[in-house]
Amino acid sequence: MELDSLYQEVILDHYRNPHHKGLSENKDIQVKHNNPSCGDEVTLNLSMKDGLVQNISWDGVGCSISMSSVSMMSDLLLNKTYLESIEILDAFVELMQSKGQSKGDEEVLDDAVAFAGVSKFPARIKCALLGWMAFKDASSQLMA
Repeated sequence: MELDSLYQEVILDHYRNPHHKGLSENKDIQVKHNNPSCGDEVTLNLSMKDGLVQNISWDGVGCSISMSSVSMMSDLLLNKTYLESIEILDAFVELMQSKGQSKGDEEVLDDAVAFAGVSKFPARIKCALLGWMAFKDASSQLMA
């Protein structure tokens, strides 16, 4: 199986079986983000204690890229410190800004390296970043 096909399967699996979807009552903050260019929306609930991400839950509507990306993000950032989560977020943003030139660091991004191909399509980058930017917004408000 070709790597691109495998990555497409990973993305579709997270789209069909999203992780941490369904808004939890256990939250310190809730943020809503949308992508006005395509209509994708995500609501993210975040709970942190002593700088540790304790709970991420979300709900949203959108394309397979935006919904699978927030699913993978919630897996990656759960139980990470604020600083670790921002480092992972920065690595994902760097991947999305690479215009297809980076494959991403699988040790840092795990399944999210599947979005490397998305970085070739500027119109889809905002989709992939939607949930990540919601997390950045929520976590920075909690850490302020």
